[in-house]
Amino acid sequence: MSLYTAYLEEIAARKEQGLQPKPIDDAALTSEIIAQIKDPAHEHRADSLQFFIYNTLPGTTSAAGAKAQFLKEIILGESVVAEITPDFAFELLSHMRGGPSVEVLLDIALGDDASLAAQAAEVLKTQVFLYEADTDRLKAAHEAGNAVATGILQSYARAEFFTTLPEIEDEIEVVTYIAAEGDISTDLLSPGNQAHSRSDRELHGKCMISEAAQKEIEALKLQHPGKRVMLIAEKGTMGVGSSRMSGVNNVALWTGKQASPYVPFVNIAPVVAGTNGISPIFMTTVGVTGGIGIDLKNWVKKVDGDGNPILNNDGNPILEQKYSVDTGTVLKIDTKARKLMSADGGEELADVSSAFSPQAVEFMKAGGSYAVVFGKKLQTLAAETLGVEPTPVFAPAKEISHEGQGLTAVEKIFNANARGVTPGKVLHAGSDVRVQVNIVGSQDTTGLMTSQELEAMAATVLSPTVDGAYQSGCHTASVWDLKAQANTPRLMAFMHKFGLITARDPKGVYHSMTDVIHKVLNDITVSDWDIIIGGDSHTRMSKGVAFGADSGTVALALATGEATMPIPESVKVTFKGKMADHMDFRDVVHATQAQMLAQHGDNVFQGRVIEVHIGTLLADQAFTFTDWTAEMKAKASICISNDDTLIESLEIAKQRIQVMIDKGMDNDVQMLAGLIAKANARIAEIRSGEKPALKPDDTARYFAEVVVDLDQIVEPMIADPDVHNADVSKRYTHDTIRPISYYGAEKKIDLGFVGSCMVHKGDVKIVAQMLRNLEKANGEVKFKAPLVLAAPTYNIIDELKEEGDWDVLQKYAGFEFDDSAPKEKARTEYENILYLERPGCNLCMGNQEKAAKGDTVLATSTRLFQGRVVADSETKKGESLLGSTPVVVLSAILGRTPTVEEYKTAVEGINLTKFAPPLTPPIDAKSVHF
Repeated sequence: MSLYTAYLEEIAARKEQGLQPKPIDDAALTSEIIAQIKDPAHEHRADSLQFFIYNTLPGTTSAAGAKAQFLKEIILGESVVAEITPDFAFELLSHMRGGPSVEVLLDIALGDDASLAAQAAEVLKTQVFLYEADTDRLKAAHEAGNAVATGILQSYARAEFFTTLPEIEDEIEVVTYIAAEGDISTDLLSPGNQAHSRSDRELHGKCMISEAAQKEIEALKLQHPGKRVMLIAEKGTMGVGSSRMSGVNNVALWTGKQASPYVPFVNIAPVVAGTNGISPIFMTTVGVTGGIGIDLKNWVKKVDGDGNPILNNDGNPILEQKYSVDTGTVLKIDTKARKLMSADGGEELADVSSAFSPQAVEFMKAGGSYAVVFGKKLQTLAAETLGVEPTPVFAPAKEISHEGQGLTAVEKIFNANARGVTPGKVLHAGSDVRVQVNIVGSQDTTGLMTSQELEAMAATVLSPTVDGAYQSGCHTASVWDLKAQANTPRLMAFMHKFGLITARDPKGVYHSMTDVIHKVLNDITVSDWDIIIGGDSHTRMSKGVAFGADSGTVALALATGEATMPIPESVKVTFKGKMADHMDFRDVVHATQAQMLAQHGDNVFQGRVIEVHIGTLLADQAFTFTDWTAEMKAKASICISNDDTLIESLEIAKQRIQVMIDKGMDNDVQMLAGLIAKANARIAEIRSGEKPALKPDDTARYFAEVVVDLDQIVEPMIADPDVHNADVSKRYTHDTIRPISYYGAEKKIDLGFVGSCMVHKGDVKIVAQMLRNLEKANGEVKFKAPLVLAAPTYNIIDELKEEGDWDVLQKYAGFEFDDSAPKEKARTEYENILYLERPGCNLCMGNQEKAAKGDTVLATSTRLFQGRVVADSETKKGESLLGSTPVVVLSAILGRTPTVEEYKTAVEGINLTKFAPPLTPPIDAKSVHF
């Protein structure tokens, strides 16, 4: 069977699902299509032309290589196709975004045919995705006296690829669509259980919100031609939770504009909005597509005569509506005045200046942030080659400096890693900064999209300025199903070739790792001055500063070794008092959220960096705090550690990196060995006093300060999704923190889950210790609810085996993972036993394993969004409550939440994760677990 015949069969199968032909990325199929185009009598010639012109993916896909070479043949007259003239061939090349197409254009531009060279040069002047091999050719030709090359470089130095683009519209008419009330997580826009289809954009688009919502959006577009649909989170924030490019891609697919007529299912320029604005991570992703993110402020707190908020019976402020954005409302965005107006333009509804910063407008004009990032680099390179100053075209970098004001920790890191700023100028929060990225992580459910983005921007190799880069397999670790078998090896092969350390070895030399990506990144981050970018909202390292990002921003960091963002404001978190012996550090984390809200009323963490003065807590345990900051809606978190603590954390990281090397995971450039050398250098700096552990200046300025009183934490804390709250906008947030006594030992628990990135080795030891204690007291341990345990990493399991804890877990396990025969189907029913699952995300991800519908789950994980860990049944809402490991284990054994006394008895003598404020003498401050 020919590849084309197989493609036709795939088209027929997709048609039954209501799908168009899948875009082509394979050179072999493209070559068959080209051969059919060349045969005037071929029965499939007409269809082949359509596939070649409109359905072949651009960039560095192998299909793009075959397409570019055929277009070159047509331009040079070596092939004649009536439907594709040389002029049209040039146009098609102009839409192929670099890689093989730029190589072909350079061949022609630097060739002997002056007329064709001039045409090719005009197309090249519109392109920005050029890499070193391309610019080296131009530079060499220019130095050899080639006038065409000189002209192209002069155009680049003037940034004509940007200045010749049309400006954004002065006014944009929108029609509203309320996607949901309350915070909208990206899971609504791109469900985790559909992660396997994300790289198939049309198919994945079918899962956005609901089929009914998609029909309503289509109806709005028909009723309001010429207007753009604005997707809204009413009484909430748009895009909280995961940092999914697929979420924005889906919104753009249904509401945006086609990026190119010759590239299917790639849309740009969506308009999204929220009463409380847009999540910072999601806003970055919106910028990737040149979209608009609006902070509506359409609901405000009702106040009394003294200006104080009026509270309801639950103690929450009562909101009143300033203006309506009900579905179908027509509004107007004045992009010049940066105002949201009524339909007739007569009434100003909201100031939307934040959506139209000079940099955001550039992204909109260019069709996305990539083009601007690459364009700036190209302009600089061209100007340096010509020995001229680049023409001022782009908005100048915003440099904010306050005389006499010290620096927060994040300001120090950004200043140390800044690129292209005024030499010697100290920058404070609000400055726009281009920074070097030291560590980059790609995870498996977004990795295929990252690989597509790399192909689209014509990148072929990891930037040499990146110290460490890792591709995980943790999000699809639970079930080795047909989807994982099809996607994972392909992803690992691509990333391995690109230059990353990969969890799975395409050559089959080392055992496949499914370690949770955040744990691996936390280990390979070997400097407290590092900047980390990762394809997941929980990229929140306890060393350096880490930012969760969409798959596109990850691709940009991999390709360029850089990221561009404003320096965030910081909130300082310190502690006082003494932690009770029976409490776990997870309760301190929950209490931080609760006490912050009590102290400030509003969430001062949202969109800011939490600078937590953690002092004597090692990196693994401190990660429990930084990980949770994603749910606090913070942009990032920084741990301020003591010198000795940081050194010990780095020594542990070195050991774990060495384990990776011993397993054969290092690559040709010995990236992992380089990280150990970097850790040694950092340790030497700290020990010598040359460069102590990162600390803010005493005169640093913070947006707010939170002091957590450990004395107030007297019983375990639960983050409750509050699924029955009368105010829909209050459901499924992480702001409802309740003491265990709230439930009166009557809350039935259907399933317990200990796992995800929120747990460390100490948590798994706690499970074993509790089983020992209960066995000693009662003679046996019986579970009244299932308990699922997924250790974050294999090295934790290896250490537990050496220390004797794994034997205890195996004794009570009714199921233990087997890597030689991994599960091929997701579990749908659970017995009241202990399940020892493969290291990885498991239930927390919700894309493979799930609790039974309608269950009440108590978990150590981070996600309590509707439908994530557990879906609703027809008769009961699924609940995902979040708590500490000992609370989860005891609740699974009891089948309900415990009393405080039951809890205290169960944890007596167990080494929980302890913490003491940094100013307290560090006796007994560190957990024994690491």
